[in-house]
This record gives sequence, C-alpha cells and structure tokens, in this order.
Amino acid sequence: MSDHTAVVSHDLSLTLSEAGTGRPVLILHGGGGPATVAGLADHLAATAHTLTPVHPGWNGTHRPDWLTGVDDLALAYLHYLQDRHLTDVLVVGSSLGGWAAAEMAVRDTAGTITGLVLVDAVGIRVEGEPIADVYALDPRGLAERSWHDPDRFYRDPTDLPPDQRATMRDNMATMRVLAGDPYMHDPKLRHRLARVHQPTLLLWGESDRVVTPAYGAAYADAFSDGRLTVIPEAGHLPQLERPKETFALIDDHLARTSRTVTRS
Repeated sequence: MSDHTAVVSHDLSLTLSEAGTGRPVLILHGGGGPATVAGLADHLAATAHTLTPVHPGWNGTHRPDWLTGVDDLALAYLHYLQDRHLTDVLVVGSSLGGWAAAEMAVRDTAGTITGLVLVDAVGIRVEGEPIADVYALDPRGLAERSWHDPDRFYRDPTDLPPDQRATMRDNMATMRVLAGDPYMHDPKLRHRLARVHQPTLLLWGESDRVVTPAYGAAYADAFSDGRLTVIPEAGHLPQLERPKETFALIDDHLARTSRTVTRS
C-alpha cells in the first residue's frame, strides 16, 4: 500500500492510499473518517486496485474555501479518475461517501464509472424517513442509532487522547460545511438518479436508525438499476459490524459489474 497526494487543481490536492492490482475501486468514507473503510480497502486490495482518499478537510487535510458541498467533492473525485485515465471503475461509498458516489454517477458523462455500491448512504430526502440529526445527538445517542450492538462499539470520547477528540470535532465541523444546509441531502439528487444506469447495489444495516432500511429502499427505487440488500444484525456501518457478509456482497458486485476482461 502506498500513501500519496494527487493534484486535482491549483489549490486542491487529494490524500490517498493506493493498493492492489486489477479493476479500479474508489472507496469513499463517511463522516467517521477513513478508519471506517480501512478494513474494506484492505480486503478489496487482494483482488482489485483500490484508491481510498481522505475527503478534504478530514483528519487535518486541506479543504479549499470553495469546496463547500458534496457536489464539489464528487466532481473532484471524477476529475481525479479522469486525470488518471481510469476506466471500468467501481465506486463504493459509506454514508456521506455513498452520497458522493451517487453525485459522481449523475455527473459521469464520460462513462468512467461502471458500478456503484452505496452502504447506508445519505443524500436524498424521503418523506416519512428523516435522516437522524447527528449534530443534535450526544455521543451515546449517536451510537444507539448507529450500531446494532452499541455496547460493543461505543467509545466514550472523553476516554480518547485530546488530539483524537480535536480531530473528531474538526471532522464534524467539515461535515457540517459540506452537508449541513440542506441537511444531509441534495434536494435534486433523487430526481436525477433515474438517469444513472450503472448497476447499483445498496447495502443497509437492518438496525440502522440514522437512515433506516425504508429510506434505503426508496433510495434503491430511485436508480434505474438499483438493488437493496439488508444485512441483519448491523447498523449504519455494516462493514465494521458484519464485515464477512458485507465484503462477500461487494465482492460479488465487483465481479458482476466489470465491463473488461483484461485490466492494467
């Protein structure tokens, strides 16, 4: 695995981890940061060429002042893929990263992306299924909504070192800039998804109370070729609570959606 930076524009560089060979897979983390998809990236690197960026503004990385929305993030990643001349790309996104993946797909006029996996993604508005207000919840309350087994995964932030607590605060502040108004969705995105023809797998934790499986079902229905699979005994981050089941489903989608036989 190699860590490096890639220049997208004169004032935007992406910090990425890159590993493996084969079909390119762009892996986009959610608000919890790169650690939430690190295990998934390690798994996929055994059979694919993984590209795992840190969203600008997370973990101390630079975010230019103009990058104020998930649409900006999506375009930055599309430009990066196109600059690398990558094709047949599978984009996997968790939570906020799933929203960015969907925004990428509606803007991908070059056909760079050939498959999507959205894991408990935010990004659309669904009547009767509001997205939990993560800013209004205390850490324990957020854990109760996020995990099937919160007692196993919850960590009291006061037990963390001061630098980790500061990073968490800064990450949440960046997420508020990108997704705070309108809260955690793009009002136009749901209407645009019918034009996305890439096969799209939506994976959802059965116990997710940040965005419920009913929200996921509406999300899947909005795509031209969307399919929802609900994972039992998992919450908002099934790749952490049920990695074996989650990875197997992504592996299958990776194999089914590839359009090339020989890849460099």
